[in-house]
Amino acid sequence: MIVTIDGPAGAGKSSAARELARRLGFQFLDTGAMYRAVTLAALRAGVDLTDPDALLSVALACDIDATDSQVTLNGEDVTREVRTSEVTAATRHAADHPGVRERLVDLQRHVGRHRDIVTEGRDQSTVVFPDAECKIFLTASESVRAERRFLDLTKRGERVSLQEVLQTQRDRDDQDAARPIGGLAKADDAIEVSTDGMSHEQVVARLLEIVEQRRPAGC
Repeated sequence: MIVTIDGPAGAGKSSAARELARRLGFQFLDTGAMYRAVTLAALRAGVDLTDPDALLSVALACDIDATDSQVTLNGEDVTREVRTSEVTAATRHAADHPGVRERLVDLQRHVGRHRDIVTEGRDQSTVVFPDAECKIFLTASESVRAERRFLDLTKRGERVSLQEVLQTQRDRDDQDAARPIGGLAKADDAIEVSTDGMSHEQVVARLLEIVEQRRPAGC
């Protein structure tokens, strides 16, 4: 069974999807981290992110594992590194690159073949797994999402203001919606869940209810 969770940045997708997978006994796939890993590899190599051929070469050479609780790049644990502000701001180059997307979509579909997974991102239900048995669109208000991102960054030791985070989020929302490939969109058959005013436990409980309603007989 494949469970897709799409939605805007800061809606709580990663934490909710990870815990949902754990409780279901499914594998968790963090697709956004895969694009971040390619970006990190390009930044480390000093590659011009606006050079499409160079960026694709980096992506094709990357061995990425973004399942469960760890992100590895060519065997190295980069779970923390891929979440920095620098990587976040630059990831759009990888996300907008048709060749990079094709490469990572293939990897994502390979993970989802013949196994139960919970996968989260921006285009999982619309592009990567359009036939998924359960599709969820997780969202939250702009202010709530910015506050969550701000707290996450400061916890990691980054010095940013809430206003800076809010503006970055607005820019990213605009970019995500306007992307010609893999743009953020709610699938027609996805169930929308707003996490405003909900605790992490309440969100996970609601997602479990939805999955059980959509779970095929015998699965």
